[in-house]
Amino acid sequence: MSVSAASVVARLVARGLTVAAAESLTGGLVCAALTSVPGSSAVVRGGVVVYATSLKESLAGVPPAVLAADGPVAGSTAAAMAEGVRSRLGASVGVATTGVAGPDPQDGHPPGTVHVAVASDGGVRVRSFTGPSALRGDRSAVRAATVAAVLELLSEV
Repeated sequence: MSVSAASVVARLVARGLTVAAAESLTGGLVCAALTSVPGSSAVVRGGVVVYATSLKESLAGVPPAVLAADGPVAGSTAAAMAEGVRSRLGASVGVATTGVAGPDPQDGHPPGTVHVAVASDGGVRVRSFTGPSALRGDRSAVRAATVAAVLELLSEV
């Protein structure tokens, strides 16, 4: 099922929620998708691109212990990024993306390995694409599929 950014923004507006994003492999594409919708300023608080591992800690609030134990490409890291950006940007909902878009592996993770997370008052939901469920395609396709996965998770908040 493909969820549109417009439907996500409409749902957030209807529920009186705001959103903030911490993006690694998508490099701002989640915020771009959301802010392409007229009226999105009512819900989008902002976002941070945390491509470098050190910025996942300093800007997105990932605890050093999580990065030391699991690394930058992990479900626990995505969860911490979502919680951190939600808190730091004062949003109702935080979203996060981390993974490997390719074309080369990173830290032993093959291209298509992706973790997305959504944090809200209801808790944190993480969706991981690894092994046989890894995202397929070139770099652009993996990034686009990651944005789609975030929008789907956001539509469930």
